[in-house]
Amino acid sequence: MLSMWHSSIPSPDPSLASFTLGPFVIHTYALCILAGIIAATIWTSRRLSKRGGEPGVVLDIILWAVPLGIVGARIYHVLTHPTDYFYPGANLWNTFAIWDGGNAIFGSLLGGAIGAYIGCRMSGIRFWSFADALAPGMLLAQSMGRLGNYFNHELFGLPTNLPWGLQIEQTNPAFPVGLPAGTLFQPLFLYEIIWNLIGIGVILLIERRLHLRWGKTFGLYLVWYGIGRSYLESIRIDPSEFSFLGIPSNVWAAFAAVIAGIVLIAVQRRRHPGLEPSVYRPGREWRKPDAEVDSDDTDLDEETQGKDAAEPVESGVATATSPVGSKS
Repeated sequence: MLSMWHSSIPSPDPSLASFTLGPFVIHTYALCILAGIIAATIWTSRRLSKRGGEPGVVLDIILWAVPLGIVGARIYHVLTHPTDYFYPGANLWNTFAIWDGGNAIFGSLLGGAIGAYIGCRMSGIRFWSFADALAPGMLLAQSMGRLGNYFNHELFGLPTNLPWGLQIEQTNPAFPVGLPAGTLFQPLFLYEIIWNLIGIGVILLIERRLHLRWGKTFGLYLVWYGIGRSYLESIRIDPSEFSFLGIPSNVWAAFAAVIAGIVLIAVQRRRHPGLEPSVYRPGREWRKPDAEVDSDDTDLDEETQGKDAAEPVESGVATATSPVGSKS
Protein backbone atom coordinates (compact mmCIF):
# COMPACT_ATOMS: atom_id res chain seq x y z
CA MET A 1 0.00 0.00 0.00
CA LEU A 2 2.83 2.41 0.82
CA SER A 3 4.48 1.65 -2.52
CA MET A 4 1.23 2.44 -4.34
CA TRP A 5 0.85 5.69 -2.39
CA HIS A 6 4.30 6.94 -3.44
CA SER A 7 3.67 6.18 -7.14
CA SER A 8 0.30 7.93 -7.21
CA ILE A 9 -1.01 11.46 -7.80
CA PRO A 10 -0.91 13.50 -4.59
CA SER A 11 -3.73 15.87 -3.79
CA PRO A 12 -2.72 19.53 -3.28
CA ASP A 13 -2.19 20.90 0.17
CA PRO A 14 -5.61 21.92 1.56
CA SER A 15 -4.28 25.42 2.19
CA LEU A 16 -4.10 25.93 -1.59
CA ALA A 17 -7.87 25.61 -1.94
CA SER A 18 -8.33 29.23 -0.87
CA PHE A 19 -6.45 32.30 0.31
CA THR A 20 -7.32 35.68 1.77
CA LEU A 21 -6.98 38.98 -0.03
CA GLY A 22 -7.73 41.72 2.45
CA PRO A 23 -11.24 41.07 3.80
CA PHE A 24 -12.04 38.62 1.01
CA VAL A 25 -11.58 34.85 0.81
CA ILE A 26 -10.56 33.82 -2.72
CA HIS A 27 -11.26 30.21 -3.71
CA THR A 28 -8.93 28.55 -6.20
CA TYR A 29 -11.88 26.69 -7.69
CA ALA A 30 -13.53 30.02 -8.51
CA LEU A 31 -10.33 31.29 -10.13
CA CYS A 32 -10.16 28.17 -12.32
CA ILE A 33 -13.76 28.69 -13.45
CA LEU A 34 -13.13 32.39 -14.09
CA ALA A 35 -10.02 31.59 -16.13
CA GLY A 36 -12.05 29.11 -18.18
CA ILE A 37 -14.78 31.69 -18.83
CA ILE A 38 -12.23 34.26 -19.97
CA ALA A 39 -10.46 31.79 -22.25
CA ALA A 40 -13.73 30.59 -23.79
CA THR A 41 -14.93 34.17 -24.31
CA ILE A 42 -11.75 35.21 -26.12
CA TRP A 43 -11.76 32.12 -28.35
CA THR A 44 -15.47 32.39 -29.11
CA SER A 45 -15.11 36.07 -29.97
CA ARG A 46 -12.33 35.33 -32.43
CA ARG A 47 -14.26 32.50 -34.07
CA LEU A 48 -17.44 34.56 -34.37
CA SER A 49 -15.60 37.65 -35.67
CA LYS A 50 -13.89 35.55 -38.34
CA ARG A 51 -17.33 34.51 -39.54
CA GLY A 52 -18.54 38.10 -39.85
CA GLY A 53 -19.56 39.05 -36.32
CA GLU A 54 -18.75 42.46 -34.90
CA PRO A 55 -15.68 42.37 -32.63
CA GLY A 56 -16.82 42.44 -29.03
CA VAL A 57 -20.40 41.35 -29.68
CA VAL A 58 -19.73 38.14 -27.74
CA LEU A 59 -19.45 40.21 -24.56
CA ASP A 60 -23.05 41.33 -25.00
CA ILE A 61 -24.09 37.67 -25.01
CA ILE A 62 -21.76 36.47 -22.25
CA LEU A 63 -23.13 39.11 -19.87
CA TRP A 64 -26.41 37.19 -19.98
CA ALA A 65 -25.12 33.65 -20.40
CA VAL A 66 -22.61 33.53 -17.52
CA PRO A 67 -24.84 34.78 -14.67
CA LEU A 68 -27.78 32.59 -15.73
CA GLY A 69 -25.37 29.69 -16.21
CA ILE A 70 -24.17 30.06 -12.62
CA VAL A 71 -27.75 30.25 -11.36
CA GLY A 72 -28.69 27.14 -13.35
CA ALA A 73 -25.65 25.27 -12.08
CA ARG A 74 -26.57 26.00 -8.47
CA ILE A 75 -30.26 25.15 -8.87
CA TYR A 76 -29.43 21.81 -10.50
CA HIS A 77 -26.97 20.92 -7.72
CA VAL A 78 -29.40 21.80 -4.93
CA LEU A 79 -32.25 19.87 -6.54
CA THR A 80 -30.08 16.76 -7.00
CA HIS A 81 -28.67 16.94 -3.44
CA PRO A 82 -31.79 17.86 -1.42
CA THR A 83 -30.74 16.24 1.86
CA ASP A 84 -27.71 18.54 1.99
CA TYR A 85 -29.95 21.59 2.16
CA PHE A 86 -33.43 20.57 3.28
CA TYR A 87 -33.66 18.89 6.69
CA PRO A 88 -35.02 19.82 10.14
CA GLY A 89 -33.15 22.85 11.40
CA ALA A 90 -31.38 23.52 8.09
CA ASN A 91 -30.35 27.05 7.20
CA LEU A 92 -32.10 27.59 3.88
CA TRP A 93 -29.77 30.45 3.04
CA ASN A 94 -27.11 27.80 2.43
CA THR A 95 -28.87 27.00 -0.85
CA PHE A 96 -27.40 30.29 -2.10
CA ALA A 97 -23.91 29.71 -0.66
CA ILE A 98 -22.28 28.94 -3.98
CA TRP A 99 -18.89 29.87 -2.48
CA ASP A 100 -19.08 26.71 -0.37
CA GLY A 101 -19.07 24.57 -3.51
CA GLY A 102 -21.83 22.81 -5.37
CA ASN A 103 -22.23 23.54 -9.08
CA ALA A 104 -23.48 21.24 -11.82
CA ILE A 105 -22.38 21.54 -15.43
CA PHE A 106 -25.69 20.27 -16.79
CA GLY A 107 -27.52 23.00 -14.90
CA SER A 108 -25.07 25.59 -16.22
CA LEU A 109 -25.72 24.37 -19.77
CA LEU A 110 -29.46 24.91 -19.36
CA GLY A 111 -29.18 28.25 -17.60
CA GLY A 112 -26.41 29.43 -19.89
CA ALA A 113 -28.44 28.48 -22.96
CA ILE A 114 -31.32 30.65 -21.76
CA GLY A 115 -28.97 33.55 -21.11
CA ALA A 116 -27.23 33.11 -24.47
CA TYR A 117 -30.58 33.07 -26.26
CA ILE A 118 -31.56 36.36 -24.60
CA GLY A 119 -28.18 37.89 -25.43
CA CYS A 120 -28.36 36.72 -29.04
CA ARG A 121 -31.85 38.16 -29.48
CA MET A 122 -30.71 41.52 -28.15
CA SER A 123 -27.51 41.64 -30.23
CA GLY A 124 -29.02 40.23 -33.44
CA ILE A 125 -26.72 37.19 -33.54
CA ARG A 126 -28.15 33.84 -34.61
CA PHE A 127 -28.29 31.65 -31.51
CA TRP A 128 -26.93 28.59 -33.30
CA SER A 129 -24.11 30.61 -34.85
CA PHE A 130 -23.02 31.67 -31.38
CA ALA A 131 -23.37 28.10 -30.08
CA ASP A 132 -21.17 26.77 -32.89
CA ALA A 133 -18.51 29.38 -32.20
CA LEU A 134 -18.66 28.52 -28.49
CA ALA A 135 -18.47 24.72 -28.77
CA PRO A 136 -14.67 24.15 -28.58
CA GLY A 137 -14.34 26.97 -26.05
CA MET A 138 -16.83 25.18 -23.80
CA LEU A 139 -14.61 22.12 -23.66
CA LEU A 140 -11.59 24.32 -22.92
CA ALA A 141 -13.44 26.14 -20.12
CA GLN A 142 -14.64 22.87 -18.62
CA SER A 143 -11.10 21.49 -18.68
CA MET A 144 -9.77 24.51 -16.83
CA GLY A 145 -12.62 24.37 -14.34
CA ARG A 146 -11.84 20.75 -13.52
CA LEU A 147 -8.50 21.85 -12.10
CA GLY A 148 -10.56 23.49 -9.37
CA ASN A 149 -11.96 20.08 -8.44
CA TYR A 150 -8.38 18.88 -7.99
CA PHE A 151 -7.61 21.70 -5.54
CA ASN A 152 -10.87 20.95 -3.70
CA HIS A 153 -10.01 17.23 -3.35
CA GLU A 154 -13.23 16.21 -5.13
CA LEU A 155 -14.55 14.51 -8.26
CA PHE A 156 -12.82 11.15 -7.81
CA GLY A 157 -14.01 7.69 -8.71
CA LEU A 158 -13.78 4.09 -7.60
CA PRO A 159 -10.73 2.73 -5.77
CA THR A 160 -7.83 1.73 -7.99
CA ASN A 161 -4.27 0.42 -7.81
CA LEU A 162 -3.19 2.17 -11.01
CA PRO A 163 0.01 4.26 -10.78
CA TRP A 164 -2.01 7.41 -11.48
CA GLY A 165 -4.45 6.77 -8.64
CA LEU A 166 -5.42 9.89 -6.69
CA GLN A 167 -4.53 10.31 -3.05
CA ILE A 168 -7.51 11.36 -0.91
CA GLU A 169 -7.29 11.90 2.83
CA GLN A 170 -9.50 9.64 4.96
CA THR A 171 -11.05 12.72 6.62
CA ASN A 172 -12.59 13.78 3.30
CA PRO A 173 -16.42 13.69 3.65
CA ALA A 174 -16.64 11.75 0.36
CA PHE A 175 -14.13 9.10 1.48
CA PRO A 176 -16.06 5.77 1.48
CA VAL A 177 -16.67 4.31 4.91
CA GLY A 178 -14.81 1.07 5.54
CA LEU A 179 -11.88 1.65 3.19
CA PRO A 180 -8.40 1.81 4.75
CA ALA A 181 -6.34 4.99 4.81
CA GLY A 182 -4.07 5.20 1.78
CA THR A 183 -6.68 3.89 -0.66
CA LEU A 184 -6.22 5.43 -4.10
CA PHE A 185 -9.07 6.55 -6.35
CA GLN A 186 -9.68 7.13 -10.04
CA PRO A 187 -8.82 10.79 -10.83
CA LEU A 188 -12.02 11.64 -12.68
CA PHE A 189 -11.12 15.32 -12.93
CA LEU A 190 -8.01 14.34 -14.89
CA TYR A 191 -9.91 11.91 -17.12
CA GLU A 192 -12.41 14.63 -18.01
CA ILE A 193 -9.65 17.15 -18.76
CA ILE A 194 -8.02 14.70 -21.16
CA TRP A 195 -11.37 13.76 -22.76
CA ASN A 196 -12.28 17.41 -23.26
CA LEU A 197 -8.93 18.35 -24.79
CA ILE A 198 -9.14 15.45 -27.22
CA GLY A 199 -12.69 16.56 -28.01
CA ILE A 200 -11.47 20.02 -29.00
CA GLY A 201 -9.26 18.50 -31.67
CA VAL A 202 -11.99 16.15 -32.88
CA ILE A 203 -14.61 18.91 -33.12
CA LEU A 204 -12.31 21.33 -34.94
CA LEU A 205 -11.28 18.63 -37.42
CA ILE A 206 -14.83 17.49 -38.21
CA GLU A 207 -16.09 21.07 -38.35
CA ARG A 208 -13.48 21.97 -40.93
CA ARG A 209 -13.92 18.82 -43.00
CA LEU A 210 -17.73 18.95 -43.08
CA HIS A 211 -18.17 22.75 -42.86
CA LEU A 212 -20.52 22.40 -39.91
CA ARG A 213 -22.80 25.36 -39.18
CA TRP A 214 -26.39 25.99 -38.04
CA GLY A 215 -25.77 24.46 -34.60
CA LYS A 216 -24.26 21.21 -35.87
CA THR A 217 -20.90 21.93 -34.25
CA PHE A 218 -22.63 22.49 -30.92
CA GLY A 219 -24.58 19.27 -31.46
CA LEU A 220 -21.27 17.47 -31.90
CA TYR A 221 -20.08 19.01 -28.63
CA LEU A 222 -23.15 17.68 -26.82
CA VAL A 223 -22.57 14.19 -28.19
CA TRP A 224 -18.86 14.16 -27.31
CA TYR A 225 -19.25 15.60 -23.84
CA GLY A 226 -22.29 13.48 -23.03
CA ILE A 227 -20.54 10.24 -23.97
CA GLY A 228 -17.51 10.98 -21.81
CA ARG A 229 -19.52 12.29 -18.89
CA SER A 230 -21.91 9.31 -18.87
CA TYR A 231 -18.99 6.97 -18.18
CA LEU A 232 -17.26 9.19 -15.63
CA GLU A 233 -20.47 9.70 -13.65
CA SER A 234 -21.06 5.95 -13.54
CA ILE A 235 -17.83 5.37 -11.58
CA ARG A 236 -18.03 8.51 -9.44
CA ILE A 237 -17.86 8.10 -5.65
CA ASP A 238 -20.30 10.92 -4.83
CA PRO A 239 -23.04 10.81 -7.48
CA SER A 240 -26.26 12.79 -7.17
CA GLU A 241 -28.81 11.45 -4.71
CA PHE A 242 -31.52 10.87 -7.30
CA SER A 243 -31.45 7.78 -9.51
CA PHE A 244 -33.83 5.98 -11.82
CA LEU A 245 -33.53 2.26 -12.60
CA GLY A 246 -30.37 2.31 -10.53
CA ILE A 247 -28.74 4.93 -12.78
CA PRO A 248 -27.74 8.30 -11.22
CA SER A 249 -29.49 11.40 -12.50
CA ASN A 250 -26.25 12.85 -13.87
CA VAL A 251 -25.81 9.80 -16.08
CA TRP A 252 -29.34 10.28 -17.39
CA ALA A 253 -28.49 13.93 -18.01
CA ALA A 254 -25.41 12.85 -19.98
CA PHE A 255 -27.56 10.47 -22.05
CA ALA A 256 -29.98 13.34 -22.67
CA ALA A 257 -27.10 15.51 -23.91
CA VAL A 258 -26.06 12.82 -26.40
CA ILE A 259 -29.62 12.41 -27.68
CA ALA A 260 -30.11 16.18 -27.89
CA GLY A 261 -26.90 16.52 -29.88
CA ILE A 262 -27.87 13.79 -32.34
CA VAL A 263 -31.37 15.25 -32.80
CA LEU A 264 -29.95 18.76 -33.26
CA ILE A 265 -27.54 17.61 -35.97
CA ALA A 266 -30.21 15.58 -37.77
CA VAL A 267 -32.85 18.33 -37.67
CA GLN A 268 -30.51 21.13 -38.69
CA ARG A 269 -29.01 19.03 -41.47
CA ARG A 270 -32.49 18.62 -42.96
CA ARG A 271 -33.62 22.20 -42.36
CA HIS A 272 -30.37 23.87 -43.43
CA PRO A 273 -28.47 21.74 -45.99
CA GLY A 274 -26.58 24.80 -47.24
CA LEU A 275 -23.98 27.03 -45.65
CA GLU A 276 -24.69 29.89 -43.29
CA PRO A 277 -25.18 33.23 -45.10
CA SER A 278 -24.44 35.29 -41.99
CA VAL A 279 -24.06 34.92 -38.22
CA TYR A 280 -26.65 37.70 -37.90
CA ARG A 281 -30.39 37.37 -38.12
CA PRO A 282 -31.99 38.97 -41.22
CA GLY A 283 -32.08 42.74 -40.89
CA ARG A 284 -29.47 42.83 -38.11
CA GLU A 285 -26.30 42.33 -40.18
CA TRP A 286 -22.99 44.02 -39.53
CA ARG A 287 -20.09 43.99 -41.97
CA LYS A 288 -16.54 45.21 -41.57
CA PRO A 289 -15.76 48.59 -43.09
CA ASP A 290 -13.87 48.17 -46.38
CA ALA A 291 -10.62 49.29 -44.79
CA GLU A 292 -10.79 46.39 -42.31
CA VAL A 293 -11.60 43.61 -44.76
CA ASP A 294 -8.83 41.03 -44.90
CA SER A 295 -8.22 37.54 -46.16
CA ASP A 296 -10.16 36.03 -43.25
CA ASP A 297 -13.38 37.22 -44.89
CA THR A 298 -12.94 34.82 -47.81
CA ASP A 299 -14.48 31.99 -45.77
CA LEU A 300 -17.56 34.08 -45.11
CA ASP A 301 -17.86 35.05 -48.78
CA GLU A 302 -17.78 31.40 -49.79
CA GLU A 303 -20.45 30.53 -47.25
CA THR A 304 -22.89 33.08 -48.68
CA GLN A 305 -23.00 31.00 -51.85
CA GLY A 306 -24.68 28.03 -50.10
CA LYS A 307 -28.28 26.95 -50.49
CA ASP A 308 -29.33 28.97 -47.47
CA ALA A 309 -27.80 32.13 -48.87
CA ALA A 310 -31.21 33.25 -50.06
CA GLU A 311 -31.54 35.22 -46.82
CA PRO A 312 -30.34 38.80 -47.48
CA VAL A 313 -26.97 39.89 -46.23
CA GLU A 314 -26.76 43.67 -46.23
CA SER A 315 -23.50 45.39 -46.88
CA GLY A 316 -22.08 48.34 -45.02
CA VAL A 317 -22.38 49.07 -41.33
CA ALA A 318 -25.35 47.94 -39.22
CA THR A 319 -28.77 48.85 -40.57
CA ALA A 320 -30.85 51.60 -39.08
CA THR A 321 -33.20 49.06 -37.51
CA SER A 322 -30.34 47.34 -35.71
CA PRO A 323 -28.94 48.44 -32.35
CA VAL A 324 -25.64 46.86 -33.33
CA GLY A 325 -23.02 49.36 -34.39
CA SER A 326 -19.31 49.99 -34.24
CA LYS A 327 -17.95 50.07 -30.73
CA SER A 328 -15.25 52.43 -29.66
